[in-house]
Amino acid sequence: MTAWAGRLIVLFGAAHTVLALAWMRAARHAGDWFSGALRHDDLAAMSAANSALWLSLNSFGIPLVLIGLTVLWLDRRGITPPRFIVWVLGLWTVQCAIVLTFTPWPITAVATGLLIAGGRRAVPAPETAATV
Repeated sequence: MTAWAGRLIVLFGAAHTVLALAWMRAARHAGDWFSGALRHDDLAAMSAANSALWLSLNSFGIPLVLIGLTVLWLDRRGITPPRFIVWVLGLWTVQCAIVLTFTPWPITAVATGLLIAGGRRAVPAPETAATV
């Protein structure tokens, strides 16, 4: 279950970034991004180039890929992901569901549920005696 959660998280993050760059055509603003044109842009009144940057490369997509890959890495080693990953992902998912109702937040809700189930199924590591 944990591996499926990691795969879903990677898929969601990668799809968000790639679709924003390609389908939403955010990449057409790359010239502005890398020329320094956004350095003095007003975040309260974003330009199209700044909005495209925050929708794609500066979005949550790349960090989600990193979290998903970390979950997969841990699972391959038989390590249960720490609860804080599950809690933060779950809370972030709830906030997405409330604020941005018509987004694909159910994908991260499923991943959170899989992480919870995987954590409950995990076999606790045997305790070892401390050596002095």
